[in-house]
Amino acid sequence: MKPVDFDLHQPATLDAALGLLARHGDDARVLAGGQSLVPLLNFRLARPGHVVDIGCVAGLGDLRETPGGLMIGAMVRQARAERAPAVAARCPLLAAALPWIAHPPIRARGTVCGSLAHADPAAELPSVAVALDATFVAMSARGRREIPAAGFYQAYLTTALRPDELLAAVRFPAATPGTGAAFGEVSRRRGDFAMAGVAAQVTLEDGAIADARICLSGVAGVPLRCAGSEQALLGTRADLAVLRRAASAALDILDPADDLHATAGYRRHVAGVLLRRAVAEAYRRAAR
Repeated sequence: MKPVDFDLHQPATLDAALGLLARHGDDARVLAGGQSLVPLLNFRLARPGHVVDIGCVAGLGDLRETPGGLMIGAMVRQARAERAPAVAARCPLLAAALPWIAHPPIRARGTVCGSLAHADPAAELPSVAVALDATFVAMSARGRREIPAAGFYQAYLTTALRPDELLAAVRFPAATPGTGAAFGEVSRRRGDFAMAGVAAQVTLEDGAIADARICLSGVAGVPLRCAGSEQALLGTRADLAVLRRAASAALDILDPADDLHATAGYRRHVAGVLLRRAVAEAYRRAAR
């Protein structure tokens, strides 16, 4: 398959890119790394009249530390973030998740913000953003607004971004001392989208969990934050009984669908196992 005909725009400035989005609205799509959009175009699941390639827009490739965390621009490739010392030091959950994305050639082209904006609930990065309460920086010709991760994902492949907006950057909060993180998923083959995945991060004080963040992927139409599981972990040392309670709290809110790849029951089981393993690993890393 090949895409339907469209006009390709390659603006050199952010203002020009935003002007194109303002002019064409729902009939335009943003192209960054292309690892999500191009397959949709080729299968004709997306039929825009205009594609706005932001690869030449200056200023969108910044990956920098801020006083409160980490700012990642729209054109930062996943492979670059994976190798960045600042990501490993300030955002260990993001660092743990990035190697799980597809394969190295995909990460060499795909962008962090592109994956977040595509909003596939089986992808790794949306669950990390929701778990960490990341902030999405949206830009349009009308101005700038910041969207909390809790309100960004609205339904399958649907976000709070408006048709004329570009996800210009995402801001992750810095992990505090005593923090450990882990990511895990199960897929039919290494690099496929997950049938179930979990992002887990804990912060310890005097050996006990003072903060816990858990989000499931691949089991619902949006990344699924597990507040009950987080609450079950607070004040504990993540022993086996605690891990079982945390997994049970997640399963209480979990209602996945059957599909060609896995039954609902299998997804529920795998999600519980992954949650226990990821939290245990995050606790071990925090306690080092």
